[in-house]
Amino acid sequence: MIKIGLTGFGDHDELYGKIKPAERLPAYSAHFPIVEIDSSFYAVQPVRNYVKWASQTPDNFQFIVKAYQGMTGHLRGKKNYYDSTAEMYEAFHHSIAPLREAGKLAMALFQFPPWFDCTKENVDFLREVKERMLDVPSAVEFRNESWYSPEMRDRTLGFLEREGWIHTVADEPQAGSGSIPIVPVATNPDITYIRLHGRNVQSWNQSSHPDWRKLRYLYRYSTEELTEWRDRLLELEKSCRELYVVFNNNSAGDATPNAKELQALLGIDGGLAPLQLDLFN
Repeated sequence: MIKIGLTGFGDHDELYGKIKPAERLPAYSAHFPIVEIDSSFYAVQPVRNYVKWASQTPDNFQFIVKAYQGMTGHLRGKKNYYDSTAEMYEAFHHSIAPLREAGKLAMALFQFPPWFDCTKENVDFLREVKERMLDVPSAVEFRNESWYSPEMRDRTLGFLEREGWIHTVADEPQAGSGSIPIVPVATNPDITYIRLHGRNVQSWNQSSHPDWRKLRYLYRYSTEELTEWRDRLLELEKSCRELYVVFNNNSAGDATPNAKELQALLGIDGGLAPLQLDLFN
């Protein structure tokens, strides 16, 4: 089964028109069956947020929750709001509990930074992270090409398979060591995660630009590129039960039309039955 969605549910104005922010998630879930939560990267979210989001979505809707940046080594000297690693993981587990209880947590996503390269120290770190995540399905996304170098590619994939990691297949600009190639391989028979970031190679590494984050994901996939992804997904589906695909190229509102077009190319109806909310409660 292939499920297609977007990163975040609040910023896609093309879906909502004049719908108020508080009502956007129920509207979103009529179009897509999954969503990636990225606010959790910047801060572990209050439990009440997940309680609310679970209640606003149909029974078979699912969330991918991005791991807090303190868990992936992104802080680099910035303040961590937790006194210990154990406390940080305990807070994250407590935070996502409502989604697990509702059966709506697809996975947690650990997106590691470009400086997280393929070393023994970092391999050991991945083992520790997986242990701390207990039985929560967890996906890993690398941003350093050393994990997929000719001499390490098969060893990396074998390690992820042995450790029970969900492999994240990324489509992104090929812009040096801080980017990775498309590696459409499943390391978990149940789930593979695919994140489509666009291919704006000129802006991928311009972190000094004030609008870097916006420019980085400014890209619209062509029908030809999406057709290539359709074929790639159909092939990957032969080795994995469920594929979760999200579009992250939303700087100019391109994620929604690209996701809709891929749904059409695959012949799938991405929407779910709208949740009947009691607006007067």
